[in-house]
Amino acid sequence: MNKKIEINKQLEIKSKSIPELQQLCTDIRKRILEVVSKNGGHLSSTLGATELIVAMHYVFDSAKDPFIFDVSHQAYAHKLLTGRWEEFESLRTFGGLSGYTKPSESEHDYFVAGHSSTSISLGVGAAKAIALKNEQDSRIPVVMIGDGAMSAGMVYEALNELGDRKYPMVIVLNDNEMSIAKPIGALSRILSSAMASSTYQKFKKATESFVENFGDSAKYIAKRVEESLKLVTPGILFEEMGIDYIGPVDGHNLPKLIETLQLAKELRRPVIVHAQTLKGKGYEIAEGKEEKWHGVGPFDIQSGKSLKKSSAKSATQIFTEALTHLAEHDEKVVGVTAAMPSGTGLSALMERYPERFWDVAIAEQHAVTSMAALAKEGFKPFVAIYSTFLQRAFDQVVHDACLMDLPVVFACDRAGIVGEDGETHQGAFDISFLRCIPNMTLFAPRDEKSFHQAMGFAHTYKHTCSLRYPRGSFLDCGDLPESQRFELGKSQLLKESNGDILFIGYGNGVGRAYQTSLHLEKEVAILDLRFVKPLDEAMLRTLAKRHKTWYVFSDSAKRGGVGSALLEFLEENGIEEVKVTSFEYPDSFITHGNTAKVEESLGLLPEQLATKIV
Repeated sequence: MNKKIEINKQLEIKSKSIPELQQLCTDIRKRILEVVSKNGGHLSSTLGATELIVAMHYVFDSAKDPFIFDVSHQAYAHKLLTGRWEEFESLRTFGGLSGYTKPSESEHDYFVAGHSSTSISLGVGAAKAIALKNEQDSRIPVVMIGDGAMSAGMVYEALNELGDRKYPMVIVLNDNEMSIAKPIGALSRILSSAMASSTYQKFKKATESFVENFGDSAKYIAKRVEESLKLVTPGILFEEMGIDYIGPVDGHNLPKLIETLQLAKELRRPVIVHAQTLKGKGYEIAEGKEEKWHGVGPFDIQSGKSLKKSSAKSATQIFTEALTHLAEHDEKVVGVTAAMPSGTGLSALMERYPERFWDVAIAEQHAVTSMAALAKEGFKPFVAIYSTFLQRAFDQVVHDACLMDLPVVFACDRAGIVGEDGETHQGAFDISFLRCIPNMTLFAPRDEKSFHQAMGFAHTYKHTCSLRYPRGSFLDCGDLPESQRFELGKSQLLKESNGDILFIGYGNGVGRAYQTSLHLEKEVAILDLRFVKPLDEAMLRTLAKRHKTWYVFSDSAKRGGVGSALLEFLEENGIEEVKVTSFEYPDSFITHGNTAKVEESLGLLPEQLATKIV
């Protein structure tokens, strides 16, 4: 039988020997490297989790046991083990496999995942459902979560209830940075190894039953003895929350993993299995903690060099340059990111000014609220967060920044379509959910010069504000006039026309408006809106007299977006003769794939928009 066909049959791994399973791990890593080197994707985390996932599938059954992957960018091996070996070639391509778990793709994918730290809450919910359905004897939730995701508060909310309710669940803690609590010396290794054994767990259970017969004094002494041992192991936090802890175990030792997971399954209560893994395992170039191998574009396997051709300066690079300039001249400028120092461009400032720029790990809510306090103390905080992740801190934006009208700047990176990461990462909603908040000012640059000017405005502005910018470079604005200095609520008319049509661009939408105009024979006026809150009402009233047909260009959701703001303005001002057509995103989640292909599927390429206008 063809090996690839054989591997496609998920249940067959339960009959394989340990050497066969180890060879399977090698085959899986090879397949991941083949595809990711061509398509791009998440690499180091998924290579490091291979043995863990193979062991999970060997011990549990993903057809009935909820397999829940936190973030799920480490779940490529899971995809390969569940009938997607051949289809894996299409990973992250338009119309192909998602880079994350996706139930519509496979029954073995229990839940959509793309944002971190949701897995244990999902596991608790699944465990409750299993209990209500009286299926505890045949089903058990299996959760895999990384050490980085353990920095988010939602994890501890879930653990708190789980420890109290004692639902059966196995949580595999994939520690690939050893950031939970490093084992202390040889004694810790001996004790941890002992605690991971079935003998210890059986002894523990027997001891608990035995001391029950001798009253509170005996239970107290037994508990103190156990605690004194655990003080030199990483598990005391979880044990204190009422959750059994096993580990740390070698996350690449397949026989040990299988033994440990089998033990955890048999305990029939909440258990954390702490497995230490090496990022990039099996591909020496990527092994270790280098952030650049977490998510990669196409690369040469032999050398590890990127195959991506150099392109125009990215918006993130411009943000870094502008913020660095401000920080150099004003020691009150501070900044924060949530586990994305390189992605948001803040890593350079963290190196240069470590006392003023922080990475608080995956804790967007904490990032926002801590910066609000800094703003109250007279500092000028810049919160650099991807548009999609700012959703996680909506309440903190409302309650801790806007309510007190504090001068916090939200720098929304990756605003618009981000491509291969897909539905969970598209930066579509920031305008819609920020525009409704009192005391929030929203504006956006269209190119490099206007970005520096926008940052200058944000630096001196005394109220809460947010600016958005795309992944990659800005769209080319051609020969449009240079940007003028940013003033609150002021737009810039870039091109006048005697015709009826007005193109209104916001942020990167200005470039799209310009490029669309090149496909039209008739002349159109072009306005860089700049501020969607507050709007330039004087300019809009003037233009409403000249142009009765408005087209809106913005890389954002249509519902509650720029077009909605303009329609509200027209209604409030009794202007009925202007027709507004918005070319913003439809009311649906946007799939993954090459950005141009995704935009083509939405009818948003300049030539497509020009055809619609004609």
